[in-house]
Amino acid sequence: MASSEEDGAVEEKENNNKKRTKSALATAWLTFYNIAMTAGWLVLAIAMMRFYIQKGTHKGLYRSIARTLKFFQIFALVEVGHCAIGIVRTSVIVTGVQVCSRIFMVWFITNGIRQIQNEESVILFLVVWTMTEITRYSYYTFNLLNHLPYFIKWARYNLFIVLYPLGVVGELLTIYAALPFVRRSGMYSMRLPNKYNVSFDYYYCLIIVMLSYIPLFPQLFFHMLRQRRKHHQLFHSSLHRTGRATQMTTCLMRKTKKRQAVIMRKK
Repeated sequence: MASSEEDGAVEEKENNNKKRTKSALATAWLTFYNIAMTAGWLVLAIAMMRFYIQKGTHKGLYRSIARTLKFFQIFALVEVGHCAIGIVRTSVIVTGVQVCSRIFMVWFITNGIRQIQNEESVILFLVVWTMTEITRYSYYTFNLLNHLPYFIKWARYNLFIVLYPLGVVGELLTIYAALPFVRRSGMYSMRLPNKYNVSFDYYYCLIIVMLSYIPLFPQLFFHMLRQRRKHHQLFHSSLHRTGRATQMTTCLMRKTKKRQAVIMRKK
């Protein structure tokens, strides 16, 4: 009986050690990933600013950063894997929709249709994406390092209120600008008759994508608002607990001083 209990204790200890090892490895990987993504989007931000300062125009800006943008946007697919294997507690569907919509905008809209690359709407969503991702990945990095500056926390839970709608406007205007070129060229479309006996019209596909923003945008935006509300509630409750603890400490110090004063008088 004693030996079985000892075996059980040893097995439990080994399982706990394995869990701690996995947790440490996951934290190390997530820290590396978020540092890399923060650095990548900072490189993009610097490249965009340098281009505009040197050229004095936004025309040609997308082409100058396209390769770097495509690389880091594809690399973001790793986040879907993080959710799927459980090292990040976020919905796989929500993350997948966000990442895949970005990839679609980059690869099948802006990169695929060169005529729209100099549109102001492209620059709008690029600037919004850059600001959003620098804020988001730096927040994750500092949070994993247990040293989160207040201004990054504030930016994470407040800037999206303005940036998210602006990004959606930029994306929708870019897709709208692409429609005439897609219709004229018939790109990515399949007409009947063909050997596969399948018809696909990319023009109408883009219209459906634009319409999909109507139900999807409110869901994602209100999800972020709920996260913001939770954060503020936790923040205020922690402040309240800190305030109560400070009051209790102050009271104890006063009582201690009074007792010491009484003792001194008796002496």
